[in-house]
Amino acid sequence: MLASHPLLLRRITRHWLFTTALMMVAVLSFRSAVADWNDVPTGSMQPSVLIGDRIAVNKLAYDLHVPFTRIALARWGGPDRGDIVTFWSPADGNRLVKRVIGLPGDVIAMHDGRLVINGTALVYTPTDAPDLRGEMGDEAGKKRFFREELPGRAHLIALEPNGEPRRTFGPVTVPEDHYLMLGDDRDHSGDSRWFGFVPRRDICGRAFGVAFSLDHEHHYLPRADRWCRRLI
Repeated sequence: MLASHPLLLRRITRHWLFTTALMMVAVLSFRSAVADWNDVPTGSMQPSVLIGDRIAVNKLAYDLHVPFTRIALARWGGPDRGDIVTFWSPADGNRLVKRVIGLPGDVIAMHDGRLVINGTALVYTPTDAPDLRGEMGDEAGKKRFFREELPGRAHLIALEPNGEPRRTFGPVTVPEDHYLMLGDDRDHSGDSRWFGFVPRRDICGRAFGVAFSLDHEHHYLPRADRWCRRLI
């Protein structure tokens, strides 16, 4: 019957295309300005975030942006020390996920992998939970794990027995409206030790949890125990 009414068919097709386009714009705008989920293809944030995790990101954690731009309509705070954030790399413009270590005005130094923040050396406690190595699989390798006592935000980091030379730097002072970012896998992370401080305007949002996770070492089978896990 529709074939005998080409005008009606064209109208239905245009309406369907228009509705679909509006829905796509709405979804993309939501992901751009409100909430998003990002794949994690590298291990720079292990053991907190594993390769194959799909992390949920709150785009409204610190400000409200015009969708598809970096123009902030309103700001209601900045990242806290220890937050896991997504941001645009100052080096190449790629979107990265790292942990906030230095806030504007902080004086940061690192001595053989151990941080000193505003003159206070952080406490590091060795830990080697078997379930952690089980989650990471071959990626765990010969890594050593430590509990890093950031002020108000303790979390795990990974170090290699023979670490890379950028385990020592500073002291450096974080400029106004900038942040110092580090990966939790300290010897396998391209972070502020390489590309410098990150401007506030380039921070996209705060990662608050793992939506779901796929194990790349085992045919991308689901890691069910990581689904809906809160990030620390």
